[in-house]
Amino acid sequence: MANERDKDSSSRRQTVQAAEVGTDILKGLAERVPATTLSGLAEHVGMPASKVHRYLQALIASGFAEQDPATNHYTLGREALMVGLAALGRLDVVKLVAPRLCELRDRLNETCFLAVWGNKGPAVVLVEQAIRAVTLVTQVGSVLPLLNSSTGLVFNAFLPDSETEALRREEAGASDKQALLDLERISDRIRRSGLQQARGMLMPGVNALSAPVLTTGDRLAGVITVVGGASGFEADPDGEAAQVLLTTAREMSERMGGRFPANR
Repeated sequence: MANERDKDSSSRRQTVQAAEVGTDILKGLAERVPATTLSGLAEHVGMPASKVHRYLQALIASGFAEQDPATNHYTLGREALMVGLAALGRLDVVKLVAPRLCELRDRLNETCFLAVWGNKGPAVVLVEQAIRAVTLVTQVGSVLPLLNSSTGLVFNAFLPDSETEALRREEAGASDKQALLDLERISDRIRRSGLQQARGMLMPGVNALSAPVLTTGDRLAGVITVVGGASGFEADPDGEAAQVLLTTAREMSERMGGRFPANR
């Protein structure tokens, strides 16, 4: 009887260990999207390539991984994508950010809002007004300019060009080459820092700070913005409000499976 119990216990441990290894490899595939080589994945997860290959075959058989026959690269399979979509469905950005937006407003005593990408550009979907409310640009349903607001510039930095090009051309008109280079430098800085400030950009006397909320694959889910009158809100990128905003955006991004910029 003792031997049988020992065998059962050993079998359970092996099953748990195998599941942990499989999960680590699955996470590795997710972290190396859109696709990866066997050697690259093995190095990433710190396992021998032969071991990773055995587990990949099991994941492919169950639909959690796929191998491109043309390149032999590995990627997430349909079943993994279905699980991921189900999880993301529970982490709707509005539901997730709403309570933290209240905390941010209370901490800074400035109006805070969340914007998502709509068919006409950055659309405000959630607002927490402060006592010193700046209401003209922060009402739910407001659509903000792409290039003339801190919120829009964050969208321009993180969204694919294919999504922003039409609106960018419409707003920029026949911009010269130098203006386009300046915009790319701004976008690069935003991608590295995770922050954009604006002083009187959209409206005279109104300042703002904006930061992205990123989801799986480092895709942009929304932008959190703090906005206030210039007399009381300096929108200093090195100030306390910026640090509090960055902390909130980083935590929300991590909850949604995104990797927030680390260069701060």
